[in-house]
Amino acid sequence: MSMASQEHLDKMQLRQNYRNLWHTDLMGTIQADTPYCCLAFWCGPCVSYLLRKRALYNDMSRYTCCAGYLPCSGRCGESRCPEFCLATEVFLCFGNSVASTRFLLQDEFNIQTTQCDNCIIGFMFCLQQVACIFSIVAMIVGSQEIQEASQILSCLADMVYCTVCACMQTQHKIEMDKRDGMFGPPSVMAVPPFQQMSRLDQPYPPSAGYPPQPAYGYPPPQGYPAQGYPSSGYQR
Repeated sequence: MSMASQEHLDKMQLRQNYRNLWHTDLMGTIQADTPYCCLAFWCGPCVSYLLRKRALYNDMSRYTCCAGYLPCSGRCGESRCPEFCLATEVFLCFGNSVASTRFLLQDEFNIQTTQCDNCIIGFMFCLQQVACIFSIVAMIVGSQEIQEASQILSCLADMVYCTVCACMQTQHKIEMDKRDGMFGPPSVMAVPPFQQMSRLDQPYPPSAGYPPQPAYGYPPPQGYPAQGYPSSGYQR
């Protein structure tokens, strides 16, 4: 296993120890902001562009392809034309653009993903894999029945993919609404430093945007639950 792959695995493991929670989970996004969820469903790439730009505090000089989480990051001429590179990313690599914005917010504000959200995202990936396998089998066997089943399964997988991505983008938008004080008086904020991966030798990554996490037993920052660690119902 390469050093880069091991680093990404370590980052995924580290995210399981984040203490904060999304303002709303994937199941509640439709009810929380129905118009935006519909917009994200029908105009996913455009919404992904706007959310990434907003996640960077509208400072495109900080933009890196896929937020620095993929090997192509920093090698696409982002510094010369970040707007064009971001537009290319969201249209050609839509799924990666949504996931990168998600990782960016999680690492910036120490947000974990609940078990329910993980199940939904995992189901989406599994359904896509099953649809792909059925398509390959249909081409090999040449059966009309399997071909029809493959087409139905592929259509279902695409619908689930678009729906989950729309809910994820709505979740990101609501989280940034909380960050920007739209649910109450804004907390003291500081523009985070240039995009960079948090250090792996720290038990928890340094916070950015929100004030530093207080010691256990003291009130948490505004907008987060009053608890030192997530409840037993969430992923540890």
